[in-house]
Amino acid sequence: MRGSFRQQAMLSAFLGIFTIVTLIPVIWAFLTSIKKPVDAFTVPPTIFFTPTLEFHRQVWFEHGFWSFLVNSLIVAACTVAISVPLGTLGGYAFARIRTGHSRAVLFGLMTIRMFPHILLVIPFYLLARSLHLIDTYLVLILAFVALNQPFTIWLMRSFFVDLPHELDEAALIDGCNNWQAFYRVILPVARPGIAVTTLFSLQLAYNEFLFALVLTGSDTKTLPVAIASFGAEDISYWTLSAAGAIGISLPILIFVLLMQRHLIRGLTMGAIK
Repeated sequence: MRGSFRQQAMLSAFLGIFTIVTLIPVIWAFLTSIKKPVDAFTVPPTIFFTPTLEFHRQVWFEHGFWSFLVNSLIVAACTVAISVPLGTLGGYAFARIRTGHSRAVLFGLMTIRMFPHILLVIPFYLLARSLHLIDTYLVLILAFVALNQPFTIWLMRSFFVDLPHELDEAALIDGCNNWQAFYRVILPVARPGIAVTTLFSLQLAYNEFLFALVLTGSDTKTLPVAIASFGAEDISYWTLSAAGAIGISLPILIFVLLMQRHLIRGLTMGAIK
């Protein structure tokens, strides 16, 4: 018992130190966003200062970050609404149908996912320009779905592989057809895995920078592209950039807090490997 307690204490101490180290950049960015530039860049750092929300106000109300947030949420939500259902269906099919052809398709999907984005952005741009889709939501949604689809399929497949085949067989014996077995029996069990896949798909679409930079204009500019315009030689822009970075992270944080029960269950049940 003493050895087990010692191991638990060491593990807790390690996790605590790891958490603190991980949160240091976030805490530093938050403190920078509520400091004046004269306090934010002093050496050694200023510990006692008068906090201000002026830069948060400037970011959202003077620089129009609300419109960029709306653009990001529209594109991310539509991407998730398309890629997660398709990934769920594809992952279930690849988990239950294991043939040489399915393995080849899975390998092809993974190969596409491993392509550097810089190799894909130029063909996407040329295609979007020929179809007159530059600076539209549609081209961003289609691009993000194409980028996220291999990831969602592989992620959902890894979760469905852990579900026993007896669930499908029991549903079929009870009178369900294949679709009813999937919808009524498998999907409720796979809900934590769907929550995890939704979170990662949302993050990938919400944080994508390169494709959003190339394919958007003034009407559909997203938050990552908008915040890149700050942080130049003017030192006050760095406080604006810190305020924008904190604001960008809030929607993802809120989503994680709302879905934390399903996320923890999905992470602990082998939804990701």
